[in-house]
Amino acid sequence: MFDAQIRRATAPVADSAGRRLAERGIRPGLLTCVGWVLGVGACVSAGLALWPVALGLWLSNRLLDGLDGPVARARGATDLGGFLDVVADFSIYAGFVVGVAVAVPQARIACLVLLFTYYVSGTALLARASLAEHRPAAAARPDGRSLRLVGGLAEGTETILVYVLFCLFPASAAGIAWAFAGIVGITAVQRVAGGVQAFRVQLPAGRPGPGSGVAPKGEHAEIER
Repeated sequence: MFDAQIRRATAPVADSAGRRLAERGIRPGLLTCVGWVLGVGACVSAGLALWPVALGLWLSNRLLDGLDGPVARARGATDLGGFLDVVADFSIYAGFVVGVAVAVPQARIACLVLLFTYYVSGTALLARASLAEHRPAAAARPDGRSLRLVGGLAEGTETILVYVLFCLFPASAAGIAWAFAGIVGITAVQRVAGGVQAFRVQLPAGRPGPGSGVAPKGEHAEIER
């Protein structure tokens, strides 16, 4: 819900740091990889109930995730980098919840429901992003990300805060998971409803959108390099 505002507020600092790292030869893929390893460590630490360690590794993971994008834009973003970044994020989001479920047995059902809402919300998010590439509105990405992602009640900022709460108040993990599952469930409904509204109007036959890779009839196709 607050991602856009947070991104605008932190963009000057993040972009400056990204340029400096890029100038020193740091590759965004390296940051993504190191961040993912730290995220795996956070998930394992959560599963072992090492909450202070899990908290430190989780915040480190989020810091590197916030830097790989600016570095990529400074060096020249690639589709591969964007793909790996999304995979890394989603795997750690789910893995941390699994870790909480392992460490706190009474929270397992709530964590299972939370993972279900993640699945539905994430599927709607990525399916809409993929299909939107065929539509003219997808051409503009003011945030510079590889995919045009729609917002919702639960986004990255809320996820960071909830996982911090897991680490600080593990005894309340079940209640935290139930509450967040409800919020993510609302987000899933928002994204499904938004997708239905966005795709209700079918593109005219023979006029594929800019992301389809097919030129409209009577026009020349332009190959991206």
